[in-house]
Amino acid sequence: MHPILVTLPTPWGKLPIYSYGVMLGTSLIIAWYIIMWLGSRKDGLDREVMANCFITTAVSAIAGARILYILTNLHEFHSFSQLFALRSGGLVAYGGFLGGLVGSWGYLKLKKVPLAPWADAVAPTLGTGLLFTRIGCYLYGCDFGKPLSATAPGWLKTLGTFPHWNLGEDAHQFVCAEAQQGSPAWVHHVKTMHLPMDAAASLPVHPTQIYESLAGLTIFGICMFVWSRRQFRGQVILVAAMAYGLWRFSIEFLRDDPERGAMFGFSTSQLISLGVVPVCLVGYIMLRKRAIERGEPAMLKEIEAAAKAAADAPAAEKSSDAPKPSSSGPKRKGKRRK
Repeated sequence: MHPILVTLPTPWGKLPIYSYGVMLGTSLIIAWYIIMWLGSRKDGLDREVMANCFITTAVSAIAGARILYILTNLHEFHSFSQLFALRSGGLVAYGGFLGGLVGSWGYLKLKKVPLAPWADAVAPTLGTGLLFTRIGCYLYGCDFGKPLSATAPGWLKTLGTFPHWNLGEDAHQFVCAEAQQGSPAWVHHVKTMHLPMDAAASLPVHPTQIYESLAGLTIFGICMFVWSRRQFRGQVILVAAMAYGLWRFSIEFLRDDPERGAMFGFSTSQLISLGVVPVCLVGYIMLRKRAIERGEPAMLKEIEAAAKAAADAPAAEKSSDAPKPSSSGPKRKGKRRK
């Protein structure tokens, strides 16, 4: 575990760079390149509109993720400044997805641009975002799973064992007071499972962060596969939403972190999944039927071909403007025959 990757010296003391924040930033950078590539080469979206919408979507996604975390963990916040302490985590993936959707819809509505093409370009980045942010969760130690059985493989127990942090004089650098005592799993087990305070590590648990990271990679692969066979606009994002909803509902049965919120015997994310998956399934069936009736699959192929040609045009023009060597070449002086 490496909750703090590096510590930078400043005139005001040491500045910790948290692993979760680094992974979140990495996911946003990768998302930028994926969205700009798909949007311009597959759907012919305007790059300036995409760039501005990306910023709006990223900000609204982080805000949504934080708001949902706050609403499900109100007891953790005792001052206004704590609401903005994001360096060590405190975000809910579903809140990010829904917040990003609202932000995208609002901006594109203002620009009179349809939402579906943009949403399809964004869909694969939901997978890459999950891939990298869950690595950040693993490095920090949050979002852990339930204890493993005694018969679990040794390698899995090793992956799922989180140490009691021994930060010494650097303990004050952590944002959350709980984090100063130890890794979130260690703290939870001390409080609820009678783990001794002098224990060097938590009980072995399911490393659900790694499970979810691999699920993110799988969702990315599914989205790119659907992109290659897309029949209607909105298809990729609907498939991504259903895949994540089914996965999130399932993985919640293995998770054991207490910050998820619960109601009616389900976690907050499971309740959201119960609403998201059926709505997306109905939307998929209706949009697919309408697309086939309108001949949209053929139209999308034409759009993609035109978008690719338009994206390649600047490179072709640049190469055509380059000076060409003379075809005649330098004249050679022949020998005179006697």
